[in-house]
Amino acid sequence: MSEATENKSLLKETLSVAWPAVLESFFVSLAGMIDTMMVSALGTYAVASVGLTTQPKFITLAIFLSCNIAVSALVARRKGQGNRRNANEILVTALTFTVIACVIITLASIFGAHPIINFAGSNADTHSSAVLYFRVIQGGMIFNVLSLVINAAQRGSGNTKIAMRTNVVSSIVNIVFNYLLIGGHFGFPRWELFGAAFATVLGTVAACAMSIMSLFDKNSYLSIPYIMSEKIRPAWDTMGSILRLGSNMFVENIAMRVGFLTTAILAAKLGTDAFAAHQVGMNFLSLGFSFGDGMQVAAVALIGRSLGEQDPEKAKRYGAFCQRTGLGISFILAIILFLFGRNLFSLFFADAHVLDMGMIIRNYIIVIVLFQISQIIYGGCLRGAGDVKYTLFAALISVTLIRTIVTWVLTSVLNFGLHGIWIGILADQISRFLFLSHRFRQGAWINVRI
Repeated sequence: MSEATENKSLLKETLSVAWPAVLESFFVSLAGMIDTMMVSALGTYAVASVGLTTQPKFITLAIFLSCNIAVSALVARRKGQGNRRNANEILVTALTFTVIACVIITLASIFGAHPIINFAGSNADTHSSAVLYFRVIQGGMIFNVLSLVINAAQRGSGNTKIAMRTNVVSSIVNIVFNYLLIGGHFGFPRWELFGAAFATVLGTVAACAMSIMSLFDKNSYLSIPYIMSEKIRPAWDTMGSILRLGSNMFVENIAMRVGFLTTAILAAKLGTDAFAAHQVGMNFLSLGFSFGDGMQVAAVALIGRSLGEQDPEKAKRYGAFCQRTGLGISFILAIILFLFGRNLFSLFFADAHVLDMGMIIRNYIIVIVLFQISQIIYGGCLRGAGDVKYTLFAALISVTLIRTIVTWVLTSVLNFGLHGIWIGILADQISRFLFLSHRFRQGAWINVRI
């Protein structure tokens, strides 16, 4: 096979694995935007209240998201090695850990909601509604984390379509019940913010049910009938593998959340209107993240499998194809925001003052998205290979230090307002891009063993 023909074949496979993951992540972000749009009808206080729960929610999810990346990478590597039994053992062990950890974190979140939301920067007009929203979301966390760990394992086995299907259905359920329960349509109760939170939980229930059903598919590499017939049980050595890989990513995730939470607290101090505009801006930024995250999922699965097959050159080429695809997407998003940014922000706010804030944010996002998608994909390539210590280093320097320090100086010392917030975000994205792209090009990640 000629090099050109082989490259075409690899690109085709990259896109076939990536497009379901991209669509999955896009629909999750789109549902979040529509959620915010529907809530915005209640006023800027409601948008700000939901925004206050975002970082605390992701901090509580950090341990699960970190383990899930490890699960995905390990299952991909085991599939490349042809070890189906251990791949299923990884899933069983991860599910057991997830249930135990979720019960503990859910109880802590519900009973500690008031101080958590207060620390996140709530004001008198947002505190009570944010606490209510947070408690409902956290109360239904179990459905979300079970779906996440199953989908992560399925992605590692190369099945990215199940995660796409579950998240599309979850998003549709969320949006439908948002409409019914926020405003009280078609005889349903008008629950406002409680309705928005309850609708989100209903969406995760639907996703969880579909994820579990995927494990009964006779063609599934990860299979409950196979697990039962082989009498596979949770194993301490497998848990050790997950924790060794996931612990670095957990510290990385927490380090990133420290920077994100600091940004949110400083933005909240600018006032309810400014924070509402900031929250909508973060929703648009999450769309860029969704495309990068989708390509990252493909990179983890394809690179992990290639390294399991002892083919590092193929792993490098998969990474390069994911990166080029992501770069093209970032330019398209930047053009859309440049041409239609004000129209998009006007879907959330009618007040000219808040819209002007939105335009400040739009200008920064246009630049940020060009670095954001690329750095996410480079990070995915390194994580898929198990090079998690370096991605931790990059997160500590870029998010925890650079983003936090720049944002604090520009907002609290120099009073740059929203400009300071978003310059800090831009500094974080550029520095992460430089760190991760340099590491990828060095190529030492192909030698990491997991």
